[in-house]
Amino acid sequence: MILAIPFPDIDPALFTLAIGGYEFSLRWYALAYIAGLLLGWWLMMRLMKRPWLWPEGKAPMTPAQPEDLLTWMILGVILGGRLGYVIFYNPAYFLANPGQILQVWQGGMSFHGGFIGVMVGVILFTRRNRIPLLQTGDAVALAAPAGLFFGRLANFINGELWGRVTDVPWAMAFPAAGQEPRHPSQLYEAGLEGLLLGAVMWFLAVRCNWLKRPGSVIGVFFVGYGLARSLVENFRQWDAQVGYVIEIGSGGLTMGQMLSLPMVLIGLGFIWNARRDRSADGPI
Repeated sequence: MILAIPFPDIDPALFTLAIGGYEFSLRWYALAYIAGLLLGWWLMMRLMKRPWLWPEGKAPMTPAQPEDLLTWMILGVILGGRLGYVIFYNPAYFLANPGQILQVWQGGMSFHGGFIGVMVGVILFTRRNRIPLLQTGDAVALAAPAGLFFGRLANFINGELWGRVTDVPWAMAFPAAGQEPRHPSQLYEAGLEGLLLGAVMWFLAVRCNWLKRPGSVIGVFFVGYGLARSLVENFRQWDAQVGYVIEIGSGGLTMGQMLSLPMVLIGLGFIWNARRDRSADGPI
């Protein structure tokens, strides 16, 4: 019998209030979204107060503008994340049950959909305020790993998006997945997509002057996330309703890999374009 670390008994809700026959729960998942967005806003605000990091010594936004951008990002994350899940992961079900598309509280969000939603929000915000798109995108990219870190921790607390069956010493039995020991893939993603990617991006931005080449930090995020997610997908349990999108022998490519691998090429394109700009200051 393969031993597994017991899953910690953490209530998905921080607390629940019963008022007039109605219950209100503050869940860790909601707190993760709030913490990621607020930390992202704070990081962007701090970046705007350091004009020497940016081309020509001028930040793309005032320190107050990230707060306005936050509203657009919240809408992008929620609407894009939900629609991405509907389209990429369960279109047949929601086509038959369209009334449940807006029931976000029932679960079902997609990172790639939320990412697209944030990009649309950033584009609209920069056009409306006439501020540089690529530089604003670099700031948002630097803030993104914080949200990814908290989001994956919330996935772990909820006992969802677990990994594949394994016999590694740190395997864990997730209550909703039966008694079989599995990879805690949520923690793998929190470490790679959140901590490691964030550390690399901030080092390049602050220590190596990559913010002086607009679009280069966006490129690092695309490449880093694409590689990290594609790697972890080999340990994460694929979605039952999707399975392998492309079957290769006894395995194949999951939907997460199909959506993430192109990000690597797109990111390399951003970095190449930034390197081609010889007018920028600072090394890259």
